Order: sequence, then structure tokens, then C-alpha cells
Amino acid sequence: MALKEVVNIDNNQKNLEKFSNIEAELALIGCLLWDNRNYEKIADFLSEDHFIDKNNQLIYKTIKGLLDKNVLVSPITLKNYLSNEDNNLDNIKYLNQIKDSAPSTHNAYQYAKIIYDLHIKRSLIGIGRNIVQETVENTDDLEGQDLIDNAENDLYLLSQTGNTDRKHSYFSDALKNAVDVIDEAFKRDGKIAGLPTGLRDLDKKLGGLHNSDLIIIAGRPSMGKTALGTNIAFNAAKKFKEQEDEFGNKKIIDGGKVGFFSLEMSAEQLATRVLAEQSKISGDKMRKAELSKDDFKKIAKVSSDLENLNLIIDDNPILTIPTLRARARRLKRMYDINLIIIDYLQLMSGSSNSRNDGRVQEISEITRGLKGIAKELNLPIIALSQLSRQVEQREDKRPQLSDLRESGTIEQDSDVVMFIFRESYYLERMEPIKKPEEPEEKYDERHHRWRELCEKSYNTAELIIAKQRHGPIGTIKTHFDPNFTRFSNLTVKDYDNIME
Repeated sequence: MALKEVVNIDNNQKNLEKFSNIEAELALIGCLLWDNRNYEKIADFLSEDHFIDKNNQLIYKTIKGLLDKNVLVSPITLKNYLSNEDNNLDNIKYLNQIKDSAPSTHNAYQYAKIIYDLHIKRSLIGIGRNIVQETVENTDDLEGQDLIDNAENDLYLLSQTGNTDRKHSYFSDALKNAVDVIDEAFKRDGKIAGLPTGLRDLDKKLGGLHNSDLIIIAGRPSMGKTALGTNIAFNAAKKFKEQEDEFGNKKIIDGGKVGFFSLEMSAEQLATRVLAEQSKISGDKMRKAELSKDDFKKIAKVSSDLENLNLIIDDNPILTIPTLRARARRLKRMYDINLIIIDYLQLMSGSSNSRNDGRVQEISEITRGLKGIAKELNLPIIALSQLSRQVEQREDKRPQLSDLRESGTIEQDSDVVMFIFRESYYLERMEPIKKPEEPEEKYDERHHRWRELCEKSYNTAELIIAKQRHGPIGTIKTHFDPNFTRFSNLTVKDYDNIME
């Protein structure tokens, strides 16, 4: 519907009558007065705000409040809870008229559905009017895309105000879906049920990344959070493979399409990182243009291979939960993405209302929102997160759940929490200094021991799974190349060096 048409509808009261049905409201109230059990059919989606007549709105609100308290409702009992001053009616007479004129009580659900549907249509008219008003007035100087995000958020909130679809399912249906997932995992290479990360030991520990899960990857600066996020994004997107049956239904065989929300780095910087990881040419050399002809050839070949990578990057630096929800739903609709990665959580903000409640409350809203989006879109969300500085104060620098910054709800709302720890990062900054009057021999011995520790920990990183809602916790060793910011599986030689 064109915006002009929305305005015309809104300005024409006669047309608004098409979007109200007083008879359906009266019929529903009559059904409830005849048989209170009808309330069970409609309680999960219909509220008093969905009624257009003020008297009917008040009566339904009162009935709803009483039935929620298990109080029997009839014209006689209801009379005591309604004030004549509120509706200017003879309550007992009016209620008996409604009850006596009610059609079949078996149609209560259908009447409620009509009322709800008309409320949705009236609300859509209101949203259309708001779009016109905000666009014309635009007192906050919002950009066009911001206006679109606001409109999408209004539509999303409207969709969540109630739903006539049944949200429960029989255990037999849930059981069948669970067995299907297990069957697919059994047929798949690697025998994992979820989306693969590309890191063998991590996939084995987690069983892959599971739909509706919120996964937190946390670490101190320079530990490699963004590197691990881009590695997982690349591995999943690179492996993406689907097949189509004779009915045109598509089914994912491996990997998945990835939506990467980067609040810290631009799309070009992320692309450079992926290019450096895959070409094994330092990103620093690329930035400084210290490249040979062979390097250029290698970069050209790798970039050609990566052109069709199923990775979509959103590098808008301002991201709230409402805008993330709108953009994620758009990516799901347009590209059918299977994984979302956010870099990083502390750069996000909640709704405008939560900003006045303090940062802890805002982070709580963000983590709850991320979990809600993961469940709604039925895909895993990975959120990278900073750790507090208290890690640096301890002798053992390995992170703990208590180090999660700003809010305990990060731990509470997430399904998996893992930390990145690179001992080499700290060891390299702890080179022994010769003490005054220390014998050269003793200093050499300390320095030699330090070098041995550095060599042993070099190119290795630990992924510490501190929480896993559906599986075991533990630590995984991986290979990490700081030159190309790349995580990969350990080789047999790497394992031997660690065990020595």
C-alpha cells in the first residue's frame, strides 16, 4: 500500500469502520459469560487492548483479571467488579443482554481471531501514519536507513503483541525432530550435529554450533577474538554445501551462510584479514604495500577463489538490539543465513530506554536480546566479548567466568562461554632482566628457561570452554599463527612439542 493511501485511510473515519467489529467483541464476551472455559482458547494471544469499544474493553479486562485468579465469572458476579460510573450502563442488564444474544459458544476462538486481526490492521494504519509523520517532520535529522530500521522495529513489536498460532508442540513431534538431527549428524563427515567451526577438536567438544544457541567467545585484547571469529566465519562459509530434492526443497549438507556484524572493523579490513589468513601473506605487508610479484599473483588467485564466499558483512558501527533484530531478519529473508557473528558485544547498545538504567542493565538487555534473536531465527549466534582487567592482576592469567565484563547475565543467558588464552603473549612480555650483582651464569640459566617456555608455547592457543549448557567443559589446544592471525588444527608435531 502506498504511503499516500495510508494517509487517506487514516483521515477517513468511515474507512476505519472496516477495521472494527463490535458484534464480534460482544459475541466473544457472551461466549465467555456462558462458559468460562472458552477463555483457555484465547488467553495466550488476546488482550483488552485489541478491543475497539471502550465498554467492551473494560468488561474483557475485568473478566480476564478474574479468570486469571480462578474466580467464577457470570453477569451476577461480574456486576460487583464493574462501576456504573466507568461505562454509564446498567451493568447487570447489559451483561445479560450480551449473554443471551451470544451465538454458539463453540466459536469463541474464531471471534477472538477476528478481533485480533482487526487490531493488527488498525495498528498497521497507525505505523503507516507514523512513517509519514517521522519522515516529513524528522526533528531528529534521522537518515533514511534509520527511519526504515524504526519502521521495521515497530512492525516486529507489533508481531510480538500476540499470536493466534499455537506455540506448543507434542512431545512426539519434538522427538522426531531430535532423531532427525541425530540421523543427519551420523551421516555427516565428522559426525557433528551442528554447524562446523573448522577446528576439529572444538567441533568434537561442542558437537558443532547448534541452532538457537548463544555462544560467547571472550578474551583480553590481542588474544585473537576477532581472528577466531573470522576464522569460524570463513570455515563455515567455505564449507557451505546444499542439495535440492525433486520437490525443490533445499537441504544443507555442510557448512552454512554467515552474517558478520563488525562494529570495530570495516568490511575492507575484515576482507584483508581473511585474505591474509588464506594467502599466508602478512596483513602488515599488505597495508605497507611491501609485496613482490609472486605475492600479487597469490593474492589475485586467493581473491578469485573467495569471490563467491557465502559471507555477508555488516560494518555499521552503531548497533542496537532492535536494529540487529531487523537486520538479522532481513539477512535471513534475503540470504537464508545459518550463523551470526558479532564483533563485539560491548560495542553494542540496548534500546534508547535502557541507556538511562546503567551499563549493567543495558548489557543484560543485550544478552537477552541476542538469545531471543537466536531462538527466533533458529540459528547460532556467536558474540565476541571483552574481559575485565582483573585477569592481569593474577599470577595465572587464564580467564574465569567471573572475569566476564560488566554483567553476570552474559554467563546466565549464554549456552556456551569460551575463553581464548595465549600464554606466549604474556611470556614474551616477561623477558628476565639481569638483577644487580647477579652472577652471569644464574642470569643465563633464567633466560634460557624463559626462552624454552616461549618456544614451547609459541604458535599455540588454548580455547577454554568454561560453560556448556548441553555438554562437557574443558580446554582445547589449537595452532595460532600471529603473522596471519589464523587459528587452525594442531599437527602431530605440535602435540609432541606440547607434551615434551
